[in-house]
Amino acid sequence: MRDIFIQLSYLAATVLFISGLRSLTRPDQARRGMQMAAIGMLLAVVGTLVSAQILSYSWIAAGLLLGAAIGYPLGMWVPMTAMPQRIAISLSLGALAATLVGVAEYYTTLRDAGTVGAGKMAALGFEVMLGALTVTGAFIAAGKLQEFITGRPVTYRGQQLVNAVVFLGMLGLFGWVVAHPTAQPAFYAMIALAAVFGVLLVLPIGGADMPVVVALLNSYAGLASAATGFALGNTILIVAGALDGASGFILSMLMSKAMNRSFGNILFGAFGSGGATAARAAATGDLTVRSISVEDAAIQLAYAQLVIVIPGYGMAVAQAQHQVRELAELIEKHGGEVKYAVHPVAGRMPGHMNVLLAEANVPYDKLYDMEEINAEFERADVALVIGANDVVNPAARSDPQSPIYGMPILDADKARSVIVLKRGMAAGFAGIENMLFYDPRCSMLFGDAKGSLVKLVGEVKNL
Repeated sequence: MRDIFIQLSYLAATVLFISGLRSLTRPDQARRGMQMAAIGMLLAVVGTLVSAQILSYSWIAAGLLLGAAIGYPLGMWVPMTAMPQRIAISLSLGALAATLVGVAEYYTTLRDAGTVGAGKMAALGFEVMLGALTVTGAFIAAGKLQEFITGRPVTYRGQQLVNAVVFLGMLGLFGWVVAHPTAQPAFYAMIALAAVFGVLLVLPIGGADMPVVVALLNSYAGLASAATGFALGNTILIVAGALDGASGFILSMLMSKAMNRSFGNILFGAFGSGGATAARAAATGDLTVRSISVEDAAIQLAYAQLVIVIPGYGMAVAQAQHQVRELAELIEKHGGEVKYAVHPVAGRMPGHMNVLLAEANVPYDKLYDMEEINAEFERADVALVIGANDVVNPAARSDPQSPIYGMPILDADKARSVIVLKRGMAAGFAGIENMLFYDPRCSMLFGDAKGSLVKLVGEVKNL
C-alpha cells in the first residue's frame, strides 16, 4: 500500500510539473503554472517522506526547518533587481545538495558492499562531476551579477590550455572511477577538479552573457539531479531533473539565438570586454548627445499617436515599473496608443521585464516580443527607452567591428523620435558604446528613471 501511494504521488507530481511548465509559456497563466509546480513538488516530497527506507526523521525535520528559514526570506524579500543572482545562488545550493547526496551514496555503498556497480558508479560520477562544477560556476555567475566579482571577462595567457587540461583531467578521473569504483582518491580528486573547472569556465565570460550562463548552469543542475535519481533509483528525481535539464538547455539555446551567438562563442569568446566600437567612439570627437527637458519630453509623449516603451535593467534598478504604467495610462487618456517592446535578453534573466511589468498590472496583450514589434517602430512617434542599452544599440546592424554585430535588436532608432531615460553616459552591461545615443533623433533625459518618470507624469497631467 505504501509503495502504491509513493508511485501515485510521483505520477501526480510528474503531471503537475509538465502542466506547470506548459502554463509558463503564457504570461497570463504563469502564476498558475508556478502554483501547479509547487503542489507537484509538495506531493513529491510527501511521497518520499513515507518511504520505508527512512529510519529517522530528525535530520530531515532539521533540514526542512533550515531550508524554510532560508528559502522564505529569499523568496519574499529579495528585490526583483536581485532575482538573477538569487537564482544563481539557488542553483549553486541545489547542485551542492546533489553533489553531497552523491558523495554520501558513494561512501555508504562502498562501506556496505565493498564496491559499486559500473552503472551506478557512472551515474554517481556524472552526478558529482556536474554538480561540483555547477556549485562553483553558479557562485561565480552570482558574483558577476551582484558585481562583487568584476563583470568583465577575466582572461590570461594560456587560459584555453589550462581549461583543456583541467577538463580532460576531470574526464580522465571520471573514466577511472567508473572502471575502478574503489579508487576513492580519484573520486574525490574528480570532484575537486570539477569545482575548479566551474570557476575557470565562468570567470572568462563577460557579464552580458550571464543570463545565458545561468540558464546553462540550470541545465547542468537538472542533469545532476537526474543522475541522482538513477543512482538512487528514484523516479521523481529522474523526471524532475530531466525536465529541468532539458528546459534549461532549450532556454539557453533560445537566448543564444536572440543574441546571434553560439555556445562556443559565449563560453570561450570573452565577450563584454569593451570593443572597437567604444574605442572608436571615444576617439571621434564629432559625436554629440542631445539632452531634453522634462517639459519637452512630456509634450512629445502627451501628443504622440503611438509610443513604444522599451524597458531595460535600469527600470528594474529604479523599481520604476509602476510609474511606467501610470505614464502609459495618461498617454492613452490623451488619445495615444502605448505598446511595450521586450527583448529576449532584456534585464539579467529571461522574462525579467515581463515579470516586472506584470507586477505593475500592465496588460499582457500590450507586451510584444521583438519579432512582433520591430515593424511598428517606423510608425511610432516616440520610442521611450527606459534603462535599456545593448538591446537597442544600432551598432549591432551597422558596425561589423562591434562585439554585438549581428545580434538582433529592437529597432528603436527607426522611430520618429527617441527619448532615453538614463543616469549618465556609462556603457551597458556588455561594456560597449551605444551609438543610438548619438543619433540626431535621439534625446537623453538624464536622471534616475523613477524620478524622471514621476516628473513626466506630473507634466503630462498638467497638459
